Amino acid sequence: MANLDEIDKRLLAELQAEGRVTNVELAQRVGLTAPPCLRRVRGLEEEGVIRGYHADLDPSKLGFAITVFAMVSLKSQAESALREFEEHMRELPEVRECHMLNGEIDFILKIVSQDLQSFQEFLTGKLTPAPNVESVKTSLTIRTSKHEPGVPL
Repeated sequence: MANLDEIDKRLLAELQAEGRVTNVELAQRVGLTAPPCLRRVRGLEEEGVIRGYHADLDPSKLGFAITVFAMVSLKSQAESALREFEEHMRELPEVRECHMLNGEIDFILKIVSQDLQSFQEFLTGKLTPAPNVESVKTSLTIRTSKHEPGVPL
């Protein structure tokens, strides 16, 4: 875990809320001048605390009307099988998140699709036949009441 002081935490909170803020504006918000602010941000980037800057897109406005969570059980939990599955999921653009779990389910996936037919084709043509997959259970999202990327700071 990174050793962060209060200024670092304020920088991260500001950037998490508005990644497009200029360095000058960011510095003003946290009470620094621009050069030390930039040094701190670059340091946080180099440490991997800041992994990147992204636009938060609305999938439905881009033609992805369906969001599905898939619970995947694998035939084997050997490390090589787990890594092979994870690598395969990285290659599928419909899979937006892939989390390994403990318990009865090995992975939970967040998947976006244009419609039910497209999702069914993805499910039967790409996900179910993926390496080492034993079973897949899916739940279609009805409504998203909270979507807040990042962490509480």
